[in-house]
Amino acid sequence: MSNTSGNIRSNVISSAISSANYNTNNSVNTGPILASLDIGSSSVKLVMSNVVTINQEQKIEVVGVGVSPNSGLKQGVVVNIESTTEGIRKAKEEAELMSGSRVTEVWVSVSGSHVQSFDSRGMVAIKNKEVTNSDIDRVIEAAKAIQVPADRTVLHVIPREFKIDHQDGITDPIGMSGVRLEANVHIVTASQSAVSNLIRCIEKAGLKVAGLVLDQVAVIKSVLSADEKNLGVCVADIGGGATKLVYILNGSVAHTSIIPLGGSHFTQDAAVGLRTPQIFAETLKKKHGCALASLVGDDESIEVEGVGGRKARSVQRKELAHILEARAEECLTMIANNIRVSGLAPLLGSGVVITGGASQLDGLVEMGEFIFDSPIRRGFPVTVGGLKDVVKGCEFATAIGLLMFALESKKDFYTAKDSSMNLNMTNVMGESIGEVATKMKKFFTDLF
Repeated sequence: MSNTSGNIRSNVISSAISSANYNTNNSVNTGPILASLDIGSSSVKLVMSNVVTINQEQKIEVVGVGVSPNSGLKQGVVVNIESTTEGIRKAKEEAELMSGSRVTEVWVSVSGSHVQSFDSRGMVAIKNKEVTNSDIDRVIEAAKAIQVPADRTVLHVIPREFKIDHQDGITDPIGMSGVRLEANVHIVTASQSAVSNLIRCIEKAGLKVAGLVLDQVAVIKSVLSADEKNLGVCVADIGGGATKLVYILNGSVAHTSIIPLGGSHFTQDAAVGLRTPQIFAETLKKKHGCALASLVGDDESIEVEGVGGRKARSVQRKELAHILEARAEECLTMIANNIRVSGLAPLLGSGVVITGGASQLDGLVEMGEFIFDSPIRRGFPVTVGGLKDVVKGCEFATAIGLLMFALESKKDFYTAKDSSMNLNMTNVMGESIGEVATKMKKFFTDLF
């Protein structure tokens, strides 16, 4: 009997310890809420997420999404504070209702014709003859030491490449030996007044700004692969009011620009051409629109709402396609001309990636293959956890990119926090195992 009791006691305790170790090693810790705010010319998108650690790897888990129409922003500049504030407030309430949590601060995208960028160089002597993080910080500060107009604010200082003595083309100089370190950086600036008005709208909606990120910088975080960044690629984010372009060479931003043409122009053309309200024209564009009339059958027809109480009528879907095809050709041709003028076309080994809400128009990729004469694809945001089906569309590329940028910026904070949480969890589990083992031992001792 004693041998039996000893075996039972040993098996029960071993099982409890094994179960506790499994739960500890595979624990999932949820960090603080991260939120992104993409304020566009046609809509406001607010996405809330948790920072989840699975097997020591940090991932984004979307828990709330809010989308609200917006008419208070044009070309990235606030033209109506109350309208923009109301759009932000509605998106915030919708996201909070979905997530069941409160959001206090957000990472915000900035874009528009007021954004300007340029290159700069800096040079410092390498301390101790070996490049360290301190040397990189000093050389970037040296590159930033240029006169920026008082009415502009610096958004990003993006390192493009480093040079040690006479060796150039270096992307990561840490640990390399030399005497002189040079850096070529890309500096992005924005209008101080435009940024201030944007922040004012956000604060009036009850939120704080955790950080400002250029729209194009956020987009490349979510839609590009590492190979595309290294080979060279042009990303065209076709939004509601404008198309934002960013050129990536050797893994870094080389140039940014903007074209004042976007999805709202497609909608306006459809509304005028079919004599229908803009709201209904937007629905027609999304459900039945096509950028190539040749892809639409002659027997296909759609119902078009009349203006001012007039009766709805049936028209051929190809008629809508002809209207959108002209605008699509203009948009893609302007992108192609921008690429040609930039002089970077021969360096774009990965071709062109189009993203943004208006890029989802059927036939746009097929038309782009003829106009660009280079590889083209539609860029969807990377897969995330949680409500991934809600944010899988191209229109959420900026919002997801903002979350990835925020996670990368706060990675050290979350790593330290998660380590503390893991340590506390281990201590608690250790105490629990000890208590359970003691009680089991006493029980079997008394029993046998």
